[in-house]
Amino acid sequence: MFRSEYLNNVYNDFLKKNPAEPEYQQAALEILESIEPYVMKHPEFEEKKLIERFLEPERVVQFKVVWTDDKGKFQVNRGFRVQYNSAIGPYKGGLRLHPSVNASIIKFLGLEQTLKNSLTSLPMGGGKGGSDFDPKGKSDTEIMRFCQSFMTELYRHIGPDTDVPAGDIGVGGREIGYLFGQYKRIRNEFSGVLTGKGLSYGGSLARTEATGYGLCYFTLEALKKLKNTDFNNKTVVISGSGNVAIYATQKATALGGKVVALSDSNGYIYDPNGINLDVVKQIKEVERGRIKEYVNRVSGATYTEGSKGIWSIKCDIALPCATQNELSLDDAKLLVANGVVAVCEGANMPCSLDAAKYFIENKVVFGPAKAANAGGVATSGLEMSQNSMRLSWSFEEVDEKLHDIMVNIFNNSYKEALEEGNEFDLLTGANIAGFKKVAEAMLLQGI
Repeated sequence: MFRSEYLNNVYNDFLKKNPAEPEYQQAALEILESIEPYVMKHPEFEEKKLIERFLEPERVVQFKVVWTDDKGKFQVNRGFRVQYNSAIGPYKGGLRLHPSVNASIIKFLGLEQTLKNSLTSLPMGGGKGGSDFDPKGKSDTEIMRFCQSFMTELYRHIGPDTDVPAGDIGVGGREIGYLFGQYKRIRNEFSGVLTGKGLSYGGSLARTEATGYGLCYFTLEALKKLKNTDFNNKTVVISGSGNVAIYATQKATALGGKVVALSDSNGYIYDPNGINLDVVKQIKEVERGRIKEYVNRVSGATYTEGSKGIWSIKCDIALPCATQNELSLDDAKLLVANGVVAVCEGANMPCSLDAAKYFIENKVVFGPAKAANAGGVATSGLEMSQNSMRLSWSFEEVDEKLHDIMVNIFNNSYKEALEEGNEFDLLTGANIAGFKKVAEAMLLQGI
């Protein structure tokens, strides 16, 4: 599998220690394949077992979450927090509320987050957490009771200089508010322990837009450098219809692109005239409805049951923003055959590894998640800075800093890709660029 006997041994041992955890195994394999050239230049990594230490989370917390629904019935869910690596700063990473959440998914996300946070150049380590609780169909009071119960355990493990959670799938401003309120109540302190907070209690302007905007800033820089083009007059397909997809749609449109498709877990909409984002926001952010409602309000739009078919739509730019492994090798082949120019990941690991490799082999601009969707956590880092300084920056100030961070992430990834001999291999470039900083910090801090 690897040219390096050391990495072969490490990965085989990793598989034995983490059986039946496919997402975690996939993330580790992708990273190890990418950083192999760098690891082979550093024999001291084997001597000091650096890769083994890097792959092992510093702490994994699992706990029960008991809450009552609106009928007074007791419900039990499972909660997680993986504090993956703190070599370059306090643990930082989102909380995901979704029925699919399990140890494998949270560990894969924590591992990815470690390198993503490193790429931002901000002092943040990697962590991730969440629960198999499903917020869909729940009342506000049910979600409040769940969040309060969840935080009653989580508060023991987090803090503004220890671990700073944020939102992810299923966790938006409402959930962060309930979580923060419970933390403040238990600890009797007002601190920047969570990011993605409301503006009235320490949140940052542009945080809501950050991941989607950052995705487009990264994509734009990659298009300029690798294809000598931009978003102007490009047809764009975006999967998902949550926060990331909505604000990627907004920014892609502002940059001159025409977004023609969005999706949710049930199916996808196609609007050849360009997505009417005001309608989408009303459905998803105000009504918390399903994307199929769009076709009842916009003439000329169509809805197709099942979300996989979205990649059959001919486009120049594809931005997968829904969930992990939503885009397979077959989807990649279809996109390439239809002339796609760029595929950049707004979700965490939405492309299978063979799909990612196919894009790279065919000289499609491929932006891996840890680089392309780092805008959210970068702006969370900026929120932490504002909280520490007890001040608030303007939207324009934060957006400018976000833009600069995303351009810097691209340039650092591109530099490493060039050094490894393939300017289109930003997957390798991003992994090496992120790993270098973490590895150096780990070595300097001893065991």
